[in-house]
Amino acid sequence: MVTMAKDRGGPSAAAKRSRRSSPGRWLNNVFLALCAYATLFPFVNVIATSLSSSRAINAGEVFMWPIEFNVDAYNNLIRDGQLVVAMQNTVLITVVGTALNMLFTILAAYPLSKARLKGRNLMLMAILFTMLFSGGLIPNFLLVNSLGLVNTYWALWLPALISAYNMFVMKAFLEGLPEELEESASIDGAGEFTILTRIILPLSKPVIAALTLFYAVGWWNSYMNVLIYIRSTDKMSLMVKLYQMIDLVSSELLRGEGVTQAVITPESIRAAAVVFAILPILCVYPFLQKHFIKGVLLGSVKG
Repeated sequence: MVTMAKDRGGPSAAAKRSRRSSPGRWLNNVFLALCAYATLFPFVNVIATSLSSSRAINAGEVFMWPIEFNVDAYNNLIRDGQLVVAMQNTVLITVVGTALNMLFTILAAYPLSKARLKGRNLMLMAILFTMLFSGGLIPNFLLVNSLGLVNTYWALWLPALISAYNMFVMKAFLEGLPEELEESASIDGAGEFTILTRIILPLSKPVIAALTLFYAVGWWNSYMNVLIYIRSTDKMSLMVKLYQMIDLVSSELLRGEGVTQAVITPESIRAAAVVFAILPILCVYPFLQKHFIKGVLLGSVKG
């Protein structure tokens, strides 16, 4: 009887151990480890290069850890304070730009997610048209210049208030929420604004976190628009300032001015600039990781 009960039950402990130790599982673990190594190696190598001496870099000795540890590259970047100002400008551009993006994306996606909206299909087609065709760089510049926005951050924020793709992702998520929630709230006397702020937005945290990260990374890495529309050096973003400083240091090294080749190399300056640029985003990402992954999956499934 006991033997028959065991036979009718689940797999034995030996069978479970056999499956856990199967060659396929080991190959899967090795493959995932190689993928993780290939993903992390460039970043680890960049950090090691930024903290190594010029002799070790020129000799090709730097691999996964710093050789002859020093922070001369970072000192060279921040010595005149311009990078700190550029960092503050980039934080301002990112925070305000992301807030405006999310505000207008939500205000556009919420009504467009309602089938009862009159002219909904026409508006969706018009928005989709902007994803396929654009006016181009010169018309955009002429428009921004005619509005008197050149050399202001509004030249960056206003033309990029909404990403059509992100708006469609938000709309797809909102369409997947139960309509009964809104109907019950409207029966209780809640208006559209109350429904949006007290019911819809709390349920939309995953997609909001995902889109916020998308927008924030885009603003943090903004380069071309800043180069085109911003004229004052004290308003430059971090990416533009880093490029200017790398170019300046490289030209100084070629002429033998400022710093010497024995102290610092262009490779270490570039590596330090990369670390300086991506470190803030890496610090923010862990706080949004849970909602970010869930939001991406929900948007992809329901889209």
